[in-house]
Amino acid sequence: MSSYSFHLGWFQAGFRAPAWNREWSGHSTRDWAKGGFFVDLARDLERGCFDFMLIEDSNYIPDDYGNSYASPLKHGHRAPKHDPLALAAVLSQHTSRLGIIPTVATTEISPFRLARAMSTLDHLSAGRIGWNIVTGSNDSAAQNFGLDAQPPHDERYERADEFVATVRSLWQSWERDAVVLDQDSGVYVDATKVHTVNHEGAYFKSRGPLNTLPSPQYEPVLAQAGNSPRGQLFAAQHAEVVLAGGSDHAKMKALRDNVRSQAQRLGRDPDGVKVFFLIDPVLGETDHEAKEKAKRIREENANDLEYVLSNWSSTTTTDLSQFDPDQPLPADLTTNGHQSQLDGMVSSGKTLRQLVRDSYAHEENGFVGRPDTVAARMQDAAAEIGADGFLLSTRMPTRRYLSEVVDGLVPALQRRGAVRTSYQQETFRANLLSGIS
Repeated sequence: MSSYSFHLGWFQAGFRAPAWNREWSGHSTRDWAKGGFFVDLARDLERGCFDFMLIEDSNYIPDDYGNSYASPLKHGHRAPKHDPLALAAVLSQHTSRLGIIPTVATTEISPFRLARAMSTLDHLSAGRIGWNIVTGSNDSAAQNFGLDAQPPHDERYERADEFVATVRSLWQSWERDAVVLDQDSGVYVDATKVHTVNHEGAYFKSRGPLNTLPSPQYEPVLAQAGNSPRGQLFAAQHAEVVLAGGSDHAKMKALRDNVRSQAQRLGRDPDGVKVFFLIDPVLGETDHEAKEKAKRIREENANDLEYVLSNWSSTTTTDLSQFDPDQPLPADLTTNGHQSQLDGMVSSGKTLRQLVRDSYAHEENGFVGRPDTVAARMQDAAAEIGADGFLLSTRMPTRRYLSEVVDGLVPALQRRGAVRTSYQQETFRANLLSGIS
């Protein structure tokens, strides 16, 4: 048995309807917009001692697929979607240790507004907030915020670099001990320890200082998911949680090694950069049952080209409805959207139909079986990759699936010493940096 240990996170695909049209969806179809489903989800994750719950977001209704809103609205996979910052505030009041990471794009908010909101949330949660930094990729979202289009791919990262620097200067505009709260002298805040920022760069201007108290973590945990070369550099510069995908262990290890080596070259401690790999386990009472379930999921969903391709069209900003699903994509296809995703689709040489079917091929990653089987495979894979953690997800979450994970898989991992059995620290960052015990 491997002795390798790692962290656990949960990727939630937005504050949106969960499995509204599937078996076992139950009350999820009715209470999700009020936050009830997500409160239950967060409580379950905390019971399983997960490090964090990350809430994805986007601020538009896509029309990339067939130049129409019809498909995303029909399936409810990109809209309706509510604001994750508001949900983070609710979740903070129903949990006590779980890290909560809302997503906010640097092209869709000002640095001051972001810094103030995150500082406030960190107070509300007693030090358990993170920020998932995204740069934006779809022109429709840009147009909702008064822009004509998204900046070019690499320029978005240049802009985001300055955005993060501005935000951090605002968080640091109050020294940690600026609050005196001395009734005898009548001084609440020592004004000599609060400083203007006066940032004026290529993209942003902000006078500062921030007008909120220094938060429990001083700065929230920074997360980022760019897997392109420029995205990996951005992660090495800023991120403490790096979100990555993949099924080839050698390539996954190479990505982690590259981010860590670049972080070290930039003067950061590479052990402070935690790389989490996204997985979608399928669990059953027996290995056979789980395999049959994975097969059924694949057969039921893999032929639903519209659902998957309309989703991919929005992330790659490419109308995939224009291509023959039984032919490979053109080799010269490019995008200003998610480059690494489209590049992977093109370079695979597979047809769109094959790509869709493969996206449901759970058995290929090996995380299919009864809890003990999946736990062993996760621990072995983590050791081979050097993974700092796994980011669990499922396309259509239900309360039943959460129970399978938290009451089945997590205890199996805990018996192997792979994940923590209790939280040792008070704040999100402290738990993230602590060892597993």
